[in-house]
Amino acid sequence: MIKIKDLKKKFGKNEALKGVTLELGEGKVIAIMGPNGSGKTTLLKCILGLVKADSGDIYVNDCHINGECEYRKNVGYMPQYSCFPENLKVKEVMAMIKDIRGNHCVYDEELLSSLKISEMNDKQIGTLSGGMKQRVSCAAAFLFGGSIIILDEPTAGLDPVSSELVKNKIAAEKEKGKLVIITSHIVSEVESLADSIIYMLDGRIYFEGTKESMYTQTGEADLNKALAVLIERNRSNEKG
Repeated sequence: MIKIKDLKKKFGKNEALKGVTLELGEGKVIAIMGPNGSGKTTLLKCILGLVKADSGDIYVNDCHINGECEYRKNVGYMPQYSCFPENLKVKEVMAMIKDIRGNHCVYDEELLSSLKISEMNDKQIGTLSGGMKQRVSCAAAFLFGGSIIILDEPTAGLDPVSSELVKNKIAAEKEKGKLVIITSHIVSEVESLADSIIYMLDGRIYFEGTKESMYTQTGEADLNKALAVLIERNRSNEKG
């Protein structure tokens, strides 16, 4: 569904992406991990067309991204930090998103219901807590039934009940054959949800594969410990 070849991006002197190459297939949950500044969000924004790469190619469902925007109708996106207009009410934000997207589709309102978004309908965005804003943002990401769902730290700030509802939704969408890409610093979440892990360091892919292959490579049977081994190896390589 998504093919990326030798993607590079600089912000001034900072090389955010240093030749990233990936293929991401349907019917999977893929977790992109790495420390802050590793290039995760830049990579996602390049896929979404929100950031233009300096060089390299991205194909989404065989559409070469080069200023095209039509492919985004099939993509749902939840940013790490929602930035809805704070003076609008929740119901007005949802109406605005539907109007901007212009999708003529059957809306997937499962999370609107289970996350109880209607109870917030008449509240202004500016009066909501961080967790409430996350619930609105997450429900919006799934609303249009996209075949690709991109979620940047989807459960950050959510209460335990809402977090489980979102994780169950992610698993259900995978079973429908969709590609779900998440970033997360929550190791237990990745361990329970992800079919494949991409670990980024300093703008490069340092590991790509299943949890099981990471365990084999590191000799650890715990994801947290396996990630620690990967990081330590990277530090050793840098010193060497």
